[in-house]
Amino acid sequence: MPAHLRPVAVTLDCADPLALAAFYRRVTGFAPHPESGAGFAALTGPDGFVLGFQAVEDYRPPRWPGQEVPQQVHLCYEVDEDLAAAETRLLALGAVLPAHQPHDPARARVLTDPAGHPFCVVRKKAEG
Repeated sequence: MPAHLRPVAVTLDCADPLALAAFYRRVTGFAPHPESGAGFAALTGPDGFVLGFQAVEDYRPPRWPGQEVPQQVHLCYEVDEDLAAAETRLLALGAVLPAHQPHDPARARVLTDPAGHPFCVVRKKAEG
């Protein structure tokens, strides 16, 4: 049987790593990584997963859902709270709700972060 790969990090391109890290810190509650700085910032989750943000010269944000500037990455987050409450909280933190919503709104919402990266919030599946 082949070895399983366990994701340990994801890094997003952006214009301002510290600002995007601050947004995702408020969203996830992850701790700031000790090696964060102007050119690269990161957050570390309780299980050691690292969410990184790297400065890219002339960064162009994705234009989701179009592909003139591709989405580059798409993150999904499961939420315990009601989706409408999660959406309201994320919008207050600086996320944007695009007009195009491809999923059943009772199950998932697509938002974009302040740098334009799309991400989904999905309702936690009932255990049982």
